[in-house]
Amino acid sequence: MIKIGMVIGDRYEVLEKIGTGGMSDVYKAKDHKLNRLVAVKVLKQEFSENENFVSKFRVEAQSTAGLMHPNIVNVYDVGDEDGVNYIVMELVDGITLKKYIEKKSRLSVKEAVSIAIQVAMGLEAAHNNNIIHRDIKPQNIMISKEGKVKVTDFGIAKAATSNTITSNVMGSVHYTSPEQARGGYSDAKSDIYSLGITLFEMLTGRVPFNGDTTVAIAIKHIQEDLPSPTEFNDEIPISVEKIVLKCCQKSPDRRYQTAAELISDLKRSLITPDKDFVSLVDPDEEGATRVASEEEEKAVRNGRMTDTEQMRLRDDVMREYEHEDDYDDYDSSKRKPKRREYDEDDDFYGYNGKRHHSTEQPQGNMEKITIVMAIVLAALVAFMVILLVGRSLGFFGSSEDSGSESSTSIASSSSDTQDSSDGIVIPDVSGQTYAEAVSNLNAKGFKVEKAEDSSSTLSKDTVSYTKPASGNRAASGSTITVYVSTGANVSSASAATEVSVAKSEGQVTVPNVIGRTSEEAVIMLVEAGLQAGSIVETSNEDSNLTGLICAQSIAFGTSVSEGTVINLELSTGPASVTYSYTDDIAAPTEGENYTYGLSVHVTLVTSDGTTLLNTTTSDFPIQMNSRGITSPTGTITFVYTAATPTTTNPETGETSGGQAVEYTVTRAVTFTQEN
Repeated sequence: MIKIGMVIGDRYEVLEKIGTGGMSDVYKAKDHKLNRLVAVKVLKQEFSENENFVSKFRVEAQSTAGLMHPNIVNVYDVGDEDGVNYIVMELVDGITLKKYIEKKSRLSVKEAVSIAIQVAMGLEAAHNNNIIHRDIKPQNIMISKEGKVKVTDFGIAKAATSNTITSNVMGSVHYTSPEQARGGYSDAKSDIYSLGITLFEMLTGRVPFNGDTTVAIAIKHIQEDLPSPTEFNDEIPISVEKIVLKCCQKSPDRRYQTAAELISDLKRSLITPDKDFVSLVDPDEEGATRVASEEEEKAVRNGRMTDTEQMRLRDDVMREYEHEDDYDDYDSSKRKPKRREYDEDDDFYGYNGKRHHSTEQPQGNMEKITIVMAIVLAALVAFMVILLVGRSLGFFGSSEDSGSESSTSIASSSSDTQDSSDGIVIPDVSGQTYAEAVSNLNAKGFKVEKAEDSSSTLSKDTVSYTKPASGNRAASGSTITVYVSTGANVSSASAATEVSVAKSEGQVTVPNVIGRTSEEAVIMLVEAGLQAGSIVETSNEDSNLTGLICAQSIAFGTSVSEGTVINLELSTGPASVTYSYTDDIAAPTEGENYTYGLSVHVTLVTSDGTTLLNTTTSDFPIQMNSRGITSPTGTITFVYTAATPTTTNPETGETSGGQAVEYTVTRAVTFTQEN
């Protein structure tokens, strides 16, 4: 229990409580060793009792202690005392961005962009050091009274999402990226997505997605299109609107790839806010218009084409054949290629490099190509008409016997391949479970609609095909119909059982959530139409499952009724795991104001409180060979007295510094698990 006036760690005197959050309370304190004011963040009791969380939290917090940047709240120290786990941070005299937005309802465009630039600069420094924040939100952004913006709580998110902390406690679900909500790999682009949502809130005064539960909100991040911020604030210029939309693309590959790229566009928007310079081009659009290379430009001017262009032309011609598909009401007049109507002032260059006036229409080869195309198209139409009439008369088998595959081939030739040069390639999800298909298609930016395939011989709830078919292209946000086997034609010894299950209304397949975090597991179950029941902690011999779901009450692949409750077990690790530490402890560095030969008090303490080293020495490195350690992590602490750096005022010649000060330096240590 923290009380005003108490001293933590023999140096931090608690002065007053200055804030509280879902995970911690924040106190203003005085560091008596360095004679400065600091902020001490104390984990709440329910988290301090979770040793697995505390261990990860300390390692992550210590790993960010080396981050020094004007837009990051610096971490000075991490420790625990009598069950109180705390971190000591830079004290920022100001308020959170969340409170600032609430105070002003919404921010001006220039102010919002300026804040976003400073946040992005802090993220850039972290990302360059391979540190991902994972929990960017207005609550974790501080604004000082001087207007300085600083990002805080680096490292807490990773520790939290690796354990049994729900999104309600985290308060982060409104800002989480689709890949984080889905339980996938998160990287720098996940932070960029969360910053985009934060910028959206600064500009509009609201978050883009809301719902009754955290899971409902998370699913909206995965499935629903982000509304344009201009729907809520028509004063937002086009450049800023598109910056928000680019940050918040569903697919990470379509967002800004680095914080530096985002900073560049944000700065440019301050100068030319109404200029449409933000690129939202899909990187998967291989057939999109592009700038010609110097070689290609010279080739056109010289009246020839490069080999690459010749191949592209042949591909384009063949694609035109494929695009001229069957229509329900065939009209030959609609099938004629339209020539461009040239004005008298129009000019163009022929393939021979000569300049032609509009009255000189290209002849020869182009007319031959047109004739060939007309013949091929007529043949295709005749073939498809014969095929359709033949099927209806039973010459090629009944429509029921032909199955979905044959009918799909005709449909795909008409609608599925239109505009194949534009959009995103539809991935092949055949053979996957419906939940896996939804996840993969959502990741590409598509919406999903489910349909049954009663003729498939695949097992129940296995994807047989999609419409449009895989390999074709479709615009981002378009709907892909996923045909899922009903299991009615499974040819196996268990066919009768599976068919009887398939005939039941509202049957779904239980997904495999083993190896997932509790948050990921809940979302997967909800997406599958099920409910997550109790989550019970238990030991498990597989150390790789520590902090993850290790068992589920109904085996994955089982068909159950929609809404069935699935209970889960969360692994706390093997019943008895030991670790070893065989390494050399190096001396503090010159950057830590240490001079070789100074006497240093060195301690190495595990996260469960076991002291492995407690000595005073000036002889480095210190050799360590400890075994049977019961905790996976620990902390090395160096305490030594050294003179502060001296500086001379060039105007007065006065010298300052040189005072003897006690320094405390900490390092995070991860031990090796023993067999």
